[in-house]
Amino acid sequence: ALDGFVLVVTSEGLIFYSSHTIQDYLGFHQVVTVVWCCFHTAGFPQYLRRNLHWALNPPHTPEGDPSAEGGKSLGFSAVAYKPDQLPAENSSFLERSFVCRFRCLLDNSSGFLALNLQGRLKFLHGQNKRSEDGSALPPQLALFAVSTPLQPPSILQIRTKNMIFRTKHKLDFTPLACDAKGKIVLGYTEAELRMCGTGYQFIHAADMLYCAENHVRMMKTGESGLTVFRLLTKENRWKWVQANARLVYKNGKPEYIIVTQRPLVDEEGGEHLRKRSTHLPFTFATGEALLYQSACPLLGFPDPFQSKEKTSKSKKTSHSHGGCSQKDGIDPSSLMGALMRQDKAVY
Repeated sequence: ALDGFVLVVTSEGLIFYSSHTIQDYLGFHQVVTVVWCCFHTAGFPQYLRRNLHWALNPPHTPEGDPSAEGGKSLGFSAVAYKPDQLPAENSSFLERSFVCRFRCLLDNSSGFLALNLQGRLKFLHGQNKRSEDGSALPPQLALFAVSTPLQPPSILQIRTKNMIFRTKHKLDFTPLACDAKGKIVLGYTEAELRMCGTGYQFIHAADMLYCAENHVRMMKTGESGLTVFRLLTKENRWKWVQANARLVYKNGKPEYIIVTQRPLVDEEGGEHLRKRSTHLPFTFATGEALLYQSACPLLGFPDPFQSKEKTSKSKKTSHSHGGCSQKDGIDPSSLMGALMRQDKAVY
């Protein structure tokens, strides 16, 4: 019901908790934010330190000091206080209201989103932390706040916010996970998405090369840019979506892909397709070109779909020969292989 999300930040600058609605504003999953540092850190840690200190006057930390928690914090460690050294929890000294920028994965931002954090410092219980001498530390203060966008969302954003869904993929676009809204839009369970192989068999033939080009761009730059294409639903219908894919890094290396997708009406999707045809060759825009490998020329688009039985047989053959069918020489992980796994009836 909030126009924002709930956030709990420890005195070390770590995100201890965020409500699941953080996905609607930043694009991060609720669990990811606890692992990652989502704050904009350029010139910001000292500002954050000041707001996390009960008196707005944290002790000076010399530059170059190792950060707490093995480098997971924003470069500063907590100051342990005894409860009797602090004002009462209902004191106005512990109220906070300030603005900071958060890393954002959504397509309507420049990589960061300005949020207003309003709340108060409260004791965070159950941490069971110990001092250097091994004695148990009392609960320490943490910021409990509601984070709301500095710029209110437009009417259109409010209307479409509840339709946005997100999917997680391997680097080759193989589906790994889908949120609850995605399951409603597409109709698949996560198990059904994962067992179908590469994610390209869910993409319309006319959009495969276009999506593959943006996939390559994302692997080079970290972001695909806005991509409009059709996804195959469980009811064998095509659903237009506007998507933006971003690489998620771990230890400096790409680990997986997060795709934020917004369903479109058919008229809107058709308009994007017409615009695409003015920038790309007709074969890329309309799907009239045959997706093929040079070692396996085929006579026409319908040929791979002689029957569902042949399709199922080709699947078994490709699996039994290390992912490449000896009968037709088509790699099932290629675009042509993904196309052959689709049912001709959907077109």
